[in-house]
Amino acid sequence: MAKECPVTKKTSQVGGGYSNRTRATQFNPTGKVRRQPNLQKKKIYIPELKKSVTLKLSTSAIKTINKNGAFKTLKKAGLI
Repeated sequence: MAKECPVTKKTSQVGGGYSNRTRATQFNPTGKVRRQPNLQKKKIYIPELKKSVTLKLSTSAIKTINKNGAFKTLKKAGLI
């Protein structure tokens, strides 16, 4: 399973490790760094369906679910 949030579609990104001095002189080049999303395993109860689901969500998706509600958010993401 890929490291992707099903609600926000966040995936890993490649970031550079260059300081401004390194960029200016091109000495001691550092490599690329893969930055992973902050995924958490979360069990969410959906009262409209009277059942709970377990998902790997990003922390921003958990905040969105707390704000807008589980059923509305997961339906918009196409998970229900």
